[in-house]
Amino acid sequence: MIDSSDHVTYLKLAAVTMVWGGTFVAGRFLAGAIDPLLASSLRFLLASVALLLFMACTRIPLIRPSAGQLLRLALLGFFGIFFYNLCFFYGLQYINASRASLIVALNPAVIGLATWLLFKERLGANKVAGIALCLGGAATVIVSRNPQLLQGAAQAWRGDLLIFGCVVGWGVYSLCSRELNKALGPLQAVTWSVLLGTLMLTLASLIMGRFTFAAFNAIHAPQLLSLLYLGVLGSAVAYIGYYDGIRRIGATRSGVFIALNPLTAVICGALLLDEHLTQAMLVGGAVILLGIYLCNKPLARARAMGI
Repeated sequence: MIDSSDHVTYLKLAAVTMVWGGTFVAGRFLAGAIDPLLASSLRFLLASVALLLFMACTRIPLIRPSAGQLLRLALLGFFGIFFYNLCFFYGLQYINASRASLIVALNPAVIGLATWLLFKERLGANKVAGIALCLGGAATVIVSRNPQLLQGAAQAWRGDLLIFGCVVGWGVYSLCSRELNKALGPLQAVTWSVLLGTLMLTLASLIMGRFTFAAFNAIHAPQLLSLLYLGVLGSAVAYIGYYDGIRRIGATRSGVFIALNPLTAVICGALLLDEHLTQAMLVGGAVILLGIYLCNKPLARARAMGI
């Protein structure tokens, strides 16, 4: 039998991707109203407050990492928070959310390839096929939703390059967390990386003069709600869930769930915005689910056999 804890992990990761499916829409909405560097800083200031409040309410102390651990946490903060979010918000100034989510759907392939090259993790035929199906299914969903997105604007290449920077940053954030996750636990690793990344973003915003009265006056209720969604749900809660998934089932198997982002975005659009669901979108969604199943199947069978 498959360990029941795996089922809980799968559900958590699916919930995380549902939250992340809406971050591109919220980020695109903010991109036209708030400076990208300021938006990144405010997002993670809110995430930091949420994480510290959670730890205070649950009476979980923030542990003091060693010098070596602090250095690795700073690396996570730089790539997963600072670098990723600058690429995210600046990239969404050039391309729409659908095109960006198509590029981010490359994450499972990049993480899988990196674990094979860096950690000699055996991929196997099922994992390779699963990753390929996730990519194909995500592309089908996104292109069916917006057939014109591949055409792009004159400066779309800049947005493409920046959003691909998100893929690189997230790959580092996923892969370099392995030892820290085991030593500190997901909550401590996420909290420290978010705090350090927030410090970097805030210092950059102060140096660049982004914290101004005019900038804050441009933030109204819709922008504030978007920032709260991005900071509390899309960062604090989702990051902990994702890191817990990595700790339990590994980076490659957790990474394939990112392919659900465009699918959940399409479903939310159909439920909340009366957007039309096409047959191609449903087929693409089924292909994504099959890919996730194939990528997670080998280890489940090995556990059942006691290997």
